[in-house]
Amino acid sequence: MFSNYLIGLREGLEASLVVCILIAYLVKTGRRDALRPIWTGIGVAVALALGFGCALEFGSQELTFEAQEALGGSLSVLAVALVTWMVFWMKRTARHLKSELHDKLDVALQMGTGALVATAFLAVGREGLETSLFVWTSVHAAGDGTPRPLIGAALGIFTAVVLGWLFYRGALRINLSTFFTWTGGMLVVVAAGVLAYGFHDLQEADWLPGLYDKLFDISDTIPPDSWYGTLLKGVFNFQPDPTVLQVTVWLLYLIPTLVLFLLPVGFASGKGKVKAPDEQGSRPSKAPQA
Repeated sequence: MFSNYLIGLREGLEASLVVCILIAYLVKTGRRDALRPIWTGIGVAVALALGFGCALEFGSQELTFEAQEALGGSLSVLAVALVTWMVFWMKRTARHLKSELHDKLDVALQMGTGALVATAFLAVGREGLETSLFVWTSVHAAGDGTPRPLIGAALGIFTAVVLGWLFYRGALRINLSTFFTWTGGMLVVVAAGVLAYGFHDLQEADWLPGLYDKLFDISDTIPPDSWYGTLLKGVFNFQPDPTVLQVTVWLLYLIPTLVLFLLPVGFASGKGKVKAPDEQGSRPSKAPQA
């Protein structure tokens, strides 16, 4: 549940920040007439993400067991690749996010309503699709048949929406570089577990060998149905009887990815801190040339 809460919080907060920046810029520059196309694009992006999640869930139920495992394993690998790219991208670009969105919005305002809808859709849609895919693979890996993973993701998204509203109202400030470093590091740990379980799915689908080649089995020490076994599985996708391939993949992904992610990228002190969007103002125009 915690891992899904983290996914919903981080991805939801990115989307909330994007929405806050877009809305605040339009309000500050007196272009409230462009708010409706922006909200339309956001609504379409949310609907697409929900539809994608439903298609994954209900579409996979019509498949055979081997096909389900192959699909789950393949999508787990894809989800980890996308999330890994996302955490590195956000760490590099967090301090430039506002100016980049303002530039895109300036162009869209000149092009018309369709461009505004597309700008909002593309800005929010990527986060929505990534969230749907990663939550689905995480729920599939948990495999406990309870709604707790979905509840965790929903609570994370709700928290992100509340935080986004507080940013907009000027009641909260946050150092984005610090926030995305901590949550990104934790998300890398979660992704390592999802990746390992994805390879286990591919083994069960008979796409990869070594399904019965267990590295160890501590099921008697940490029963999967115990409260602590459930906690470890929910947070880290821990499995008490992993295969050699699972542990190998987990180590090969986690150690170098975490080391590279935690290396400094030159964030200057205070540059990652985001003020409330309504206090940031519009960018000053260039002085006229003599």
